[in-house]
Parts: sequence; C-alpha cells; structure tokens
Amino acid sequence: MAQAPHRDFARRLNQALDYSGFAQGRARTGSLAREYDVSRETARKWLRGLSLPELERMLQLALDLQVSFEWLATGRGPLPGKLQVRENGPAYQDQDELRLMGLIRRMPRKKRRALIQLLEEEG
Repeated sequence: MAQAPHRDFARRLNQALDYSGFAQGRARTGSLAREYDVSRETARKWLRGLSLPELERMLQLALDLQVSFEWLATGRGPLPGKLQVRENGPAYQDQDELRLMGLIRRMPRKKRRALIQLLEEEG
C-alpha cells in the first residue's frame, strides 16, 4: 500500500467529521462524496491522506464542520472554529428566537438541513 503523504490531514479531517457528528464507518466515504459533490474515490483519498482537497473546498469543510481552517489545514491552533457574527442592535427579537437558535445550534447537521428545507417550502 502506498505511503499516505497527507496522513496528518486525514487524521484531522476524520476527527472534525467525528466532532460534527458526520456518518462513521463505511458510510463516511459516500456521505462525504455526496455532501461535497466529489467522487467516492476523491473522498476516500482525503480520508486516507492520499490527497488534499482544493483550498476553497478545504475552507468549506472547515466552515461546515465548525472547526478552525488553520487547524484543519495545518494542525496548528484549536480544533473548534471561532466563528462570530457582528450584529448591529439586538441579536434576537425575543426569547422564542433565542431559544430556537439554541436548539438549532445543537441539532445534527442533517436535521438542520431538513429543517431549512421544510421552512423554505412553507415560506
């Protein structure tokens, strides 16, 4: 078997996928391929450290998986991404909106996407 030139990246990617609740085991390759619109072979190479995603795709992975881009790309810095939104005025209109955002943030990504789809259909 060929040496994995990017095995440290693969370890971090798998850790980030675990951290975000992504599919595990054999389903991971197919799920990753579908989610990022790449072939199963490309996803497999990322997961085994045989190749790296393009910069733009790696940035999207970090954002989606809520990890620091620097950590994912290089291993430096903390794993969790520190994403912040600057807002003018009150962050939430009322307690219901605040509660709803807390619940949404704790949802698995798959359920969040289903909720978004449901809300868009209702809108």
